Amino acid sequence: MSTFKEKQASIIADFEVFDDWMDKYELIIELGKEIEGIIPAKRNDRQLIEGCQSRVWLDSSFSDSVMNFSADSDAIITKGIIALLIKVFNGEKPETIIKEELFFIKEIGLQEHLSPTRANGLLGMVKRMKMDALKHV
Repeated sequence: MSTFKEKQASIIADFEVFDDWMDKYELIIELGKEIEGIIPAKRNDRQLIEGCQSRVWLDSSFSDSVMNFSADSDAIITKGIIALLIKVFNGEKPETIIKEELFFIKEIGLQEHLSPTRANGLLGMVKRMKMDALKHV
């Protein structure tokens, strides 16, 4: 299993292949299509992430001392962004999620290529995932 840093390095490597941000957005969209969506019963107001322009539902579970997340969104780019976070956070101990730096976002230039409302939504996603992890420390 890859470490927290190795998973982020893998994402950075995937994005380094592309120079054009339109190609990077295509990759983000593809990642969103690959994640297993949240079960319909969990698509409720309690699972909605605050601060997102589009609707994003996030569910978390804790078993065998690691966190696992599932999510869905009504916007394809937003679904891809949450897929990136899930790729890094799934299978990690809550302590790791809370303490370790999420450096891939800056390295791939994601935040500066998002609209202010989408960048705010990204921060909301990270905050919610960290808060869910905090419940299990």
